[in-house]
Amino acid sequence: MHILIYSYNYHPEPIGIAPLITELAEGLVKRGHSVRVVTGMPNYPQRRIYEAYRGKLYLTELTNGVAVQRSFVWVRPKPTLLDRLLLEVSFVVTSFVHALRGKRPDVIFITVPPLPVCVPAALLGWLHRTPIVLNLQDILPEAAVHVGLIKNPKLIRIFEALERFAYRTATRTSVIADDFVEHLHGKGVPDHKIVQIPNWVDVNFIRPLPKEHNQFRTTHQLTDKFVALYSGNIALTQGLETVIEAATRLCHLPDIAIVIVGEEAALERLQQYCECCGANNVILLPLQPRQDLPEMLAAADIGLVVQKHNVISFNMPSKIQVLMASGRALVASVPTTGSAARAVEHSGGGIIVPPENPEALAATILELYHHPEQVKMLGERSREYALKNYTLEQALDQYEKLFSTVQNR
Repeated sequence: MHILIYSYNYHPEPIGIAPLITELAEGLVKRGHSVRVVTGMPNYPQRRIYEAYRGKLYLTELTNGVAVQRSFVWVRPKPTLLDRLLLEVSFVVTSFVHALRGKRPDVIFITVPPLPVCVPAALLGWLHRTPIVLNLQDILPEAAVHVGLIKNPKLIRIFEALERFAYRTATRTSVIADDFVEHLHGKGVPDHKIVQIPNWVDVNFIRPLPKEHNQFRTTHQLTDKFVALYSGNIALTQGLETVIEAATRLCHLPDIAIVIVGEEAALERLQQYCECCGANNVILLPLQPRQDLPEMLAAADIGLVVQKHNVISFNMPSKIQVLMASGRALVASVPTTGSAARAVEHSGGGIIVPPENPEALAATILELYHHPEQVKMLGERSREYALKNYTLEQALDQYEKLFSTVQNR
């Protein structure tokens, strides 16, 4: 098949949806498909265009067999609401011009967010008479409203109209969690248009590695420490302050280290919070190169998943699959009724604690610190569950089947 992937994020962006879409695109190429990706100039998570891509309006690259068509986007390090709107509009306009340059696709696959991308994708589908598969990574606009990103009632109504348009024009909608299915049913999307395919992880790349002779531990003076690791996006939905407040309750135990790895601008804010709280056992580190990710994950005794209490039905952290594949025990400070909690519970590889509750989080870390055999058991269950449910090959099988179905409808 000739597959067009419409995604704002793509390689070399290191976190979020970019690594997943890159793995999907390259995996489909390896299976003999022709894949073209329409995306923006890389800028995430720093919100600055990467140096090698600055000053360019359009650029086409061939990366591991994937034709990557990049276009200019308006991006600012500290975006105002207007900047965010200009980002969305700029990608809609510039990407559509690039999307027209190429062979007619058999299937158009688009990822949301950003939500406005459904407009050029729908127009492209109409021009080519091509089916559209809409992939929901977050439920919008609910996610933006819940975390206070969008407050203007008129703007909320515009995004709600875009949401209805996206569901109506998509041939199928793929979702990554069961909560998303319930949401779509509530929006009137018929069941036959919904397909649930969880996010995946390359279990051959992300795999259990020994903590002994671990370069990440050695470099950051973590040898002989019990390490609780959070790595990834630091945004409005996480609330990493809970982790720092939990760390203050463990300062009397020098063998326990809390490590937070994320984007440097966000770390500056967390550093100030650490100093304010007196959390001297928290180590803040910048995002690591992707090739070092397995080693970094292997340095942890437990992996942390953190969400705020109001993040329930519109978000499913992809770090869950990654931590499971690395064979790590999970401690998930997440809403007990959400998709993240259910995934951890079903795996048997982690412990759920109430969100935004530093006392409970600290107590759970302490409990695992005193019971290394439980940590080992949880980690083994995590890896086993990832192998059964979250492999890239399974996702490729499901998406190939889905693309074939909509192509032949």
